Formats: sequence, C-alpha cells, structure tokens
Amino acid sequence: MSSPPPECPMHSSSSAATCPYTSSSKPQTHSGDALSPENQMPNLSQLPAPNQRISLPTNRTTSSIPKASSSSYWEYPSPQQFYNALVRKGWETPEESIETMVDIHNFLNEEAWNEILKWEKVKKCECAGGPKLLRFKGRPQDLSPKARMLQWAGKVFPSFSTPLPFDRHDWTIDRCGKQVRYVIDYYAGPDEGDTPVFYLDVRPALDSFESVTDRIKAVTRNTFERLRDRIESRNITSGRGNGSGER
Repeated sequence: MSSPPPECPMHSSSSAATCPYTSSSKPQTHSGDALSPENQMPNLSQLPAPNQRISLPTNRTTSSIPKASSSSYWEYPSPQQFYNALVRKGWETPEESIETMVDIHNFLNEEAWNEILKWEKVKKCECAGGPKLLRFKGRPQDLSPKARMLQWAGKVFPSFSTPLPFDRHDWTIDRCGKQVRYVIDYYAGPDEGDTPVFYLDVRPALDSFESVTDRIKAVTRNTFERLRDRIESRNITSGRGNGSGER
C-alpha cells in the first residue's frame, strides 16, 4: 500500500518518485461531462475506458457522510469510475493499483469527516441528523493560506520546515441551515513498512468572524491541554521520586 490518494503531489518537481501515474498527452472525455455543483465532477461512466487492459469493479461503497440535499449518504466512486476520473484528467494510471487507491481515498475521506465532526461537536448543532456535507471541491493545485505560511516559515526557520501537502479539498457543510466551509490539507508521512502514512489538517475556513474565533479557541485549548499534561506528568514523576526517598 504505497500508492497515494487520487491526486499526485501538487508540484511536479517533487512528484516523480511518489506518483504512481504520469500525465498523458491528451485528457479523455466521457459521457455526461457536465459538472455536478455538489462535487465539481461529471457523472462518470461505469464503462471501461478506451485501451483499458483489465476489468475493474463497478460496485460503489456508501460512506458515513450524510448528504445535505437528501436523507441519504454520499457514495464513493467505484474503482471503474475512479479510473475514468483519472483518465479524464489526463493521467496514465496502473490499473492494478486502482482498487488500493480507492480504499485509501475512502479511508481519508472518512477521517476528514471525523475531524470535521470534532469541530462541529463544540457547536452543539441541534437540528435533526446534525451537520451534513453540502458540497466539496478538490483543489490540488491551490496551496491554502496556512500551507503557504508554513512553507514561508520553513524557509525562514528551517526547523519548522514541513512538506508540501499533496492535495487540498474544500468541504462545505450544512450546519442547521448555515453553510460553513472547511479546508483540508493532505500530507504524506514516511511509510511504516508497507503501510503509507497520511496526515490531515482540517479546520474551518476563515470566512467569518465565528470561524476565526473557533480557530483561536482551538489553538488556545490545545495549548492549555498540552501544558496541563506536561505539568501533570512532572507531578507524577516528582511524586514517585518523593515516595522512593521516604522508604
């Protein structure tokens, strides 16, 4: 499991060693190319792409992410649709890796939604079903302001250097009738054996005063919790030392 999720790293100078597919000379189109406003994707065909060598499954997996537009849940693309999406974007993709890539794609989306729910938990949304995903958009070529700031900080202070995210998504949720946008940066970490490691940076976009204050509160809360844990750890260590000295 060394393949990354659906998008290659955003900068071609660093993607050659990690991207399992390469750009082809001409993107291909499929039936139903009109983009959906919910996900900025066309209605991808379940039929094999031209020159496809092996058969890919057409079954789709239902996510745990509720849709704002209905009472159902979002469905992930089938391996065949996933492959068609990559071909449409102009990527030459190893077909034998598609099912693994779909598994990673689905896992990361579930983790992203779980992180959003952690943010939403403090908002105490009282509407039926809680927050729901209204729409999303992949923006792999756009560095978020935070990712750009981290890159700048890494140049000034090398000890703060971080890798570039390989992907970015913007997810807009429905919070009891209010639309709230979240930004998700996807980072790849060092593999643990044969298992790839990914990190997600999920946070509300700075579109409103409420989101700004939510971000500030989260930073303050996390800083306080780390400080508290450090003090408690020192107290436990000190207590053990005193106990052994009194024997």
